[in-house]
Amino acid sequence: MKALFIGGTGTISTEISRLAVSLGWELFLLNRGNKSERLQSVQGVSFINADISNEDNVKSRLSGLTFDVVVNFINYIPEQVERDIRLFSGRTRQYIFISSASAYQKPLSDYRITESTPLANPYWQYSRDKIECEKVLMDEYRKNGFPATIVRPSHTYYDYSIPVGLHGEKGSWQVARRMLDGKSVIVQGDGTSLWTMTRSEDFARGFAGLMGNIHAIGEAVQITSDESLTWNQIYECIGGALGVKPKLCHISTDFLTACEPSLEGGLTGDKANTVVFDNSKLKRLVPGFNASIRFDQGVRKTVDYILSHESLQIEDLDFDKRCDAVISAHEEGIRVYRTRKRG
Repeated sequence: MKALFIGGTGTISTEISRLAVSLGWELFLLNRGNKSERLQSVQGVSFINADISNEDNVKSRLSGLTFDVVVNFINYIPEQVERDIRLFSGRTRQYIFISSASAYQKPLSDYRITESTPLANPYWQYSRDKIECEKVLMDEYRKNGFPATIVRPSHTYYDYSIPVGLHGEKGSWQVARRMLDGKSVIVQGDGTSLWTMTRSEDFARGFAGLMGNIHAIGEAVQITSDESLTWNQIYECIGGALGVKPKLCHISTDFLTACEPSLEGGLTGDKANTVVFDNSKLKRLVPGFNASIRFDQGVRKTVDYILSHESLQIEDLDFDKRCDAVISAHEEGIRVYRTRKRG
């Protein structure tokens, strides 16, 4: 079996790439060389150095090649999907698009999410673009038989980044640093809403079961763990892995987005909502699949890896200052209210 991965070295795709090779797939990775060192030592991977946005060049580089599966891990807007339809029509038996569980209805009409949950997110352009990408693919499947499969991940994590609810542009290490320094970390809301974290090894096993699976053609499938945790539990697990008791500062999502409007998509449009995923469809398509890595176990692996790789401990002093400012404003608001109430 032959697969082409476009990207292939990210949080989700690195472990899928390793697993595909271990299962005997002949794997081609098409990317610009970014982070390819993660897979350079893996036997059985052929690298195609190209920029997928250069359609003519990619078409030339792939001349004469056909695939059982093509997966694009880095498509975000409909125009990119339309390009891939042109490139891979007649060249693959299955095309897998990576969508997002953030595309599901916000706010939810039911906290239990299935693939039939409506797609509608007025708070995040990223999610609305993914929805449009799905529409393009399903239209092409219905009209011309393009062999599309849509996969919707939720919060998937691996060794390179600690999964948190709120972090800066340089990643999540600064949140861990605040915990280690005894500083408060911000948790949206009261920390009791439910969230689902999925370790990439578990995700990869579910994903691999969809590759080359004729029953997955024309279908949308979500891949997540069945474990649901509160955000308070999530931060307690992270703190435990770091060897500290985290100080949590609970701040309403409305206050956070008023202070930092750029947070609206990732919070109001995603992490501030309780989500519990029903993976029955995945388990029908991939018999025997079950996510087996508990979050406390998985995040300990992540923390241990980051603590042993200094290059991943990237400071974000601007984010640190903004956290202090928001926490200070929140505490001042409480102080002013209590003073006025006493007066």
